[in-house]
Amino acid sequence: MTSGLERARQKMADAGATDAAIDVFTHYLGQLDAGGGGFIREDDIEPLTDPPRLAAVDIDPDRARDALARTALIKLNGGLGTSMGLEGPKTLLPVRGRKTFLDILVSQVLHARERYDARLPLLFMNSFRTREATLDHLDVYDELAVGDLPIDFLQGFEPKLTLDGYEPVEWPADPTLEWCPPGHGDIYTALVGTGILDQLLHEGFQYVSIANGDNLGAGPNAELAGWFAQSGAPYAAEVCPRTPNDRKGGHLAVRKSDGQLILRDTAQCAPEEMHFFTDEDRHPYFHANNLWIDLGALRRLMSERHNVLGLPLIRNIKTVDPSDPSSTPVVQMETAMGAAIEVFPGAQAIAVERDRFLPVKTTNELMLVRSDAFALDGDARLVATTERLPGISLDKRFYGLLPDFDARVEYVPSLREARSLTVEGDWTFAEPVTVLGDAFLPDEGQPRTVEDEVIGKP
Repeated sequence: MTSGLERARQKMADAGATDAAIDVFTHYLGQLDAGGGGFIREDDIEPLTDPPRLAAVDIDPDRARDALARTALIKLNGGLGTSMGLEGPKTLLPVRGRKTFLDILVSQVLHARERYDARLPLLFMNSFRTREATLDHLDVYDELAVGDLPIDFLQGFEPKLTLDGYEPVEWPADPTLEWCPPGHGDIYTALVGTGILDQLLHEGFQYVSIANGDNLGAGPNAELAGWFAQSGAPYAAEVCPRTPNDRKGGHLAVRKSDGQLILRDTAQCAPEEMHFFTDEDRHPYFHANNLWIDLGALRRLMSERHNVLGLPLIRNIKTVDPSDPSSTPVVQMETAMGAAIEVFPGAQAIAVERDRFLPVKTTNELMLVRSDAFALDGDARLVATTERLPGISLDKRFYGLLPDFDARVEYVPSLREARSLTVEGDWTFAEPVTVLGDAFLPDEGQPRTVEDEVIGKP
């Protein structure tokens, strides 16, 4: 282990990793060597069943406005959207006409600045794979930067490790595949290592709201900022009521040993206990990955812990080339940013409405957000135009990758009056189509075009 650790540390230093990132990597490699990265057992937790609801909280409008004026927003923007066949940042994907995720996120912030007369900086945590394209796209927004703050900073990177001996893997065919991101829990290390945390505090910001870049629901929210300021909590997580579609999402729970709120992700649940994990009645809320953090509290905690928060280790077994299952097996050490809830004394959770969680992970969700089931309001917020959003299930063989999806969905069908749309087989939407109630297109063994103007059963 000693040789593997020293080789990995040197490799990171040679690649320009910060001292904080190397220290955190060392911490988790020690955990990995000691057998860390285990499961959170159902017997050791109690479900979170009754968090405070934002809808029931009385927030003074002036306090809300003041809190938002002291808030910065950070969007996680390291993902490439490879699961949908993308080769660049997922946030450059058009979602409403020609507007990309980035365009809508920027519009949300610019509208909120004008409405609340707030500085409201927007920063993106990029990876080395997403940075250049993202900054090129944002270059047209001259007014985006606030003071001397940058509009982005880089997440960390670490070597993938061999299963035997935890040595840094070598892959001469493509050396970039020897590296991996350390999970979005790295944001705390990145904020310190890049100096962004101290810069935000110096500029007078007290709070930060963090969310995924592909979640268009998590825009600036004065009411939430006001609640967080009023709570006095150092950290808060947004949770949403679970539905059958959210069974695999991580959830918060209460640790029996000390009553502390913790996060449990899928990778931290034993296979034989997944029936507990996916039971939306037992665990009725899922973690939206929208966080609120007191920057002063984070600075103090990072100083006390020498920049190592000590989030639970997630041990992921993959192959060095994700597209080649026969390539060398590797271990990737990851952490989840939401797991920080257990290291902040007094951390809280707040239940929000589902409109705060609108991610796009698959082409099913992409069809939905591109359809008339949503609209952009005057504040550039994506709002539902129907009381209950329909379920979408597209045949992965023909729609799973974006080029295939775009080739077959020339016109996004009207879904405002739909309950569900299930497509099996190779169907093309070449003309406007309205879906009523439940619609099913069966696999007919050959490519077909939807010819009816209305499909489904009301």
